[in-house]
Amino acid sequence: MAEEPREDPQNPFKGTPLEGLFGQLGAGQFDLNQMMSQMQRMFEPHEGTVNYQLAADVARHAVAAEGEDPSPHSGQAGAVADAGRLAEMWLDKATDVPAAATSALAWSRAEWVEHTMPTWQVMVEPVAQHVVSSMADAMPPEAKAMAGPLLGMLNQAGGAMFGQQIGSAIGALATEVLSSTEVGLPLGPEHTAAVLPHNVSAFATDLEASQADVLLYVMLREAAHRRLYAHATWLRGAVLGAIEDFARGIRIDVGSIEEQMRSIDPGNPEAMQEALSGGLFDPAPTPEQERAKERLELLLALIEGWVDEVVAQATAGVMPAAPALSEAMRRRRATGGPAEDTFASLVGLELRPRRLRDAANLWSALRDRRGAEARDAVWSHPDLLPTSADLDDPLGFCERQTAELSDADFDAALQELLSSDDSGDADDTPDDRA
Repeated sequence: MAEEPREDPQNPFKGTPLEGLFGQLGAGQFDLNQMMSQMQRMFEPHEGTVNYQLAADVARHAVAAEGEDPSPHSGQAGAVADAGRLAEMWLDKATDVPAAATSALAWSRAEWVEHTMPTWQVMVEPVAQHVVSSMADAMPPEAKAMAGPLLGMLNQAGGAMFGQQIGSAIGALATEVLSSTEVGLPLGPEHTAAVLPHNVSAFATDLEASQADVLLYVMLREAAHRRLYAHATWLRGAVLGAIEDFARGIRIDVGSIEEQMRSIDPGNPEAMQEALSGGLFDPAPTPEQERAKERLELLLALIEGWVDEVVAQATAGVMPAAPALSEAMRRRRATGGPAEDTFASLVGLELRPRRLRDAANLWSALRDRRGAEARDAVWSHPDLLPTSADLDDPLGFCERQTAELSDADFDAALQELLSSDDSGDADDTPDDRA
């Protein structure tokens, strides 16, 4: 008697970029029509390395699969707008960096996907380009000759695979992210502060603070991020540049692939799964990649530390729930929050901004010694930023700032920070990414 086929065969590509493709092609529940439809999508022409239309579709489907995603009602929109106005008023007392957001919006998860997709494209494209070129370089010349015109089709399929993986990651992130800046980058449109009321309510469930306090605290952080990025115009390029530098070091370990392929028994799906999930497509990072990772971790720690410090000053004496909410946010990040999940899923960076508390202490010490103006003026140029060594010795950093900056230098840096620069958006500073 013939053996009955398993209803849910294991995916032999689990843990690799091929996992999503295998599932999309109908593994487990074979459906010829669905498989042909997915194959057609894979080979659809698209601009750039990645099929971003497919990524957006997959992200929206992932959001829908998680359950109801209602559009914010008028009451929620009004509450967000009120929280935005109050947050800006409180932040004005804590920093001279002026308000940057002209609107405070309530988004659904699907709206968050739609409005942030352009920034994801900027972030992911360099990584995808380097991975694709690395895979092409790893292919032996005779294999390239045999593939011939099929190489173009393989590139199309690769773009679809990237699109599926990116869409899945963004869709998962949409179910938990609280605002447009929580991952450390201003993902949404310029001059827009945005929060997701549905996710904020879920986050507040296990907290002792009221829903209104949690919403206000999230908006304070959102508005503070917006202020910092709007006036440190080089900052966005520096973060994206660190990601691109990491991607530039991506290599395919051909020797490892050949060795593990020889050990695979094609008739044993479980053995294939074990081999393919054992680092086949995960070579050790190069020294250059480690430096890029350290630079990115430091930048994110300094950004989040500054936001923590400014929000703490803004809420001091007026919001009793703020210290507990600050600690809740730190725990959220320490256990692998949205920012860490994002960089791991989309660009292969395992980030843990361990120095966040140290960075907040440094900004606080600088404010105590020199005032809020000196704390904020450091962001006027990347060369003024603290190093990892400075985080170990915040008081020493404060003393060096006092000694190295003359009054004229400090006034010039402060004036640059506070002046309105109509031509100073992030798109005008590509050289800062070098």
